Amino acid sequence: QVQLVESGGGLVQAGGSLRLSCAASGRTFSSATMGWFRQAPGKEREFVAANRWSGGSTYYADSVKGRFTISRDNAKNTVYLHMNSLKPEDTAGDYCAHHDGSVTRNAWEYHYWGQGTQVTVTS
Repeated sequence: QVQLVESGGGLVQAGGSLRLSCAASGRTFSSATMGWFRQAPGKEREFVAANRWSGGSTYYADSVKGRFTISRDNAKNTVYLHMNSLKPEDTAGDYCAHHDGSVTRNAWEYHYWGQGTQVTVTS
């Protein structure tokens, strides 16, 4: 079992920044992939970013490339999503997820999910 707890969401003006955190506990592996997804009201959950726990491949959605950065602190079993130049269309519930395998954008391949943290960007 893997437990994931997100934090760091909030209300920010357009152009601002936020840093989301996802603390993992339980069974974690150096080869695991950690991903961030988001879901806006009335929309499907969409991929944001993913990175393999031990480093290597990192993927970003085109909509966030150049603005968001995924990083991790292995000693703390924590993955971060640094969000800069935020736009109103970034408003969504953000979720981190854990996948026992190589990096993927597919939500259905992730087995463990956090409870989510809300990001609201005002214009």
